[in-house]
Amino acid sequence: MIHVADSARQKIEEIRTSGSIKDDFFIRVSVVSGGCSGLSYKMDFDNEQKPNDQVFEDNGVKVVTDLKSFLYLFNTTLEFSGGLNGKGFSFNNPNATRTCGCGESFAV
Repeated sequence: MIHVADSARQKIEEIRTSGSIKDDFFIRVSVVSGGCSGLSYKMDFDNEQKPNDQVFEDNGVKVVTDLKSFLYLFNTTLEFSGGLNGKGFSFNNPNATRTCGCGESFAV
């Protein structure tokens, strides 16, 4: 399961309400190689599911990930932090053994 915090749900609803993203789009999250800790998170809006995608719905938000990324993202929570010191969308990943200072990459 990939969880969606209230803060992330509210921001996603705000983006949808602005009209820049259509209602049939979902959140696609994945893990890619890179970053100072070895792995980085990637998040996009998408509307095409692939055959091996893992699909979850939490807090009214549909989240899709590929099977390989799901192995790294199990029980991760998508969060959002705004304001002057906010960093936008972020991932609270209990599987990460090390993260970089900016929170953009991790290792397991």
